[in-house]
Amino acid sequence: MLLWLTEYLTQYYRGFNVFQYITLRVILGVLTSLFIALFVGPALIKRLGEYQIGQNVRVDGPKSHFEKSGTPTMGGLLILVSIAASTLCWADLSNKYIWVVLLTTLLFGVIGWVDDYKKVVNRDPNGLAARYKYFFQSIIGLSAAIVLYITASVPSETQLIVPFIKSISFELGWLYVVLAYFVIVGSSNAVNLTDGLDGLAILPTVMVASALAIFAYATGHVRFSDYLGIPYVPGVGEVAIICGAIAGSGLGFLWFNTYPAQVFMGDIGALALGAALGVIAVTVRQELVLFIMGGVFVMETISVILQVGSYKLTGRRIFHMAPLHHHYELKGWPEPRVIVRFWIITVILVLIGLASLKIR
Repeated sequence: MLLWLTEYLTQYYRGFNVFQYITLRVILGVLTSLFIALFVGPALIKRLGEYQIGQNVRVDGPKSHFEKSGTPTMGGLLILVSIAASTLCWADLSNKYIWVVLLTTLLFGVIGWVDDYKKVVNRDPNGLAARYKYFFQSIIGLSAAIVLYITASVPSETQLIVPFIKSISFELGWLYVVLAYFVIVGSSNAVNLTDGLDGLAILPTVMVASALAIFAYATGHVRFSDYLGIPYVPGVGEVAIICGAIAGSGLGFLWFNTYPAQVFMGDIGALALGAALGVIAVTVRQELVLFIMGGVFVMETISVILQVGSYKLTGRRIFHMAPLHHHYELKGWPEPRVIVRFWIITVILVLIGLASLKIR
């Protein structure tokens, strides 16, 4: 909305043309969402505490987590409000990618809100039944994938791009919808599984979103995309704005979520942020790079799959506890050590992903 206002004001002062630059609006998007989160955070945490919307801790988990019982959760609402407000302020609202990413994010947040509400308000430890959760995730994920497919205007929008290899890409056709669905839904659940320690999920999300902002800007810039040998997708550069909003809101939330956490994001935040990363990766045609940069989310998910599969097939567990971060806690690692080391791994993986822009 502010973009439209600055466009109008250019007729009176040409200096307002500076707001047409995506790079400036990304910075403003980061700062806007960050300050909204920092400003709204204390009041939201207080209100969640007043309504006794507190975290339920698993009795079979690490004993160090028992003291977290009752910590306000559903703090993901703070993240979603910050992202939405910042995006609506600084993004081009006539851009289809902005609406696909924003609506997908918010709708996954609604699923998470229902799950959290059942857990912390209705005191139902199971929350929203898994079959209903995956059903609604599938509806939203498929809808986003189909919209992106039927509105594709250039071949590069439906090609699978192989990182580090310039000359290899595959035209997917309707398989694009299948791939996009699995990336969106899989990423959503992967971030949700990772969100088990203070700040563990949010900072990797910030880092991956920041890297995807670079991919979005380069992919939507005809000269940069040609120079780097990546597909040019007209209009996708605007997605960098919402990436910046995610990064800013994530940093604002981390202010309150860092160890020891004052608030947890809950499923309302984790499901939404994971879906956001997935749909952004699809729009900028970097699904495989997301797999690399989000390696922490991937290994957390794989640990759960291996643990469940092993127990059902052999009756034995591979890890002390899944997801993986709990395994290291039960091995005796202090929680801050697990968190920071997973952050460091994410830094390395994000740098490897960014290297694919040049090493082709």
